[in-house]
Amino acid sequence: MKLTPQEIEHIALLARVRVSPEEIDLFTQQLNDILIYMEKLAEVDTTGIEPAPQALHLSNAFREDLVLPSLPAEEALALAPRQGRSSFVVPKVI
Repeated sequence: MKLTPQEIEHIALLARVRVSPEEIDLFTQQLNDILIYMEKLAEVDTTGIEPAPQALHLSNAFREDLVLPSLPAEEALALAPRQGRSSFVVPKVI
């Protein structure tokens, strides 16, 4: 499947991205190269190969959960532009 410059223009329009004529030519070539490579990958026989969620077979590498003292509220709020009794005051977002 090859993409045409008109299809690249349409994709750019849908993505709301301005592209120059030179970029259209460049992107057409690059995307067609990617599609050709994907077609080659589709030809590879993968029967008997289990799908892998990641390239490396790692188990979870979590650090130990340590309970440490928290930063005092006064210290945390010291550099805030506005603060309430014990909280940051920020503009209302609707």
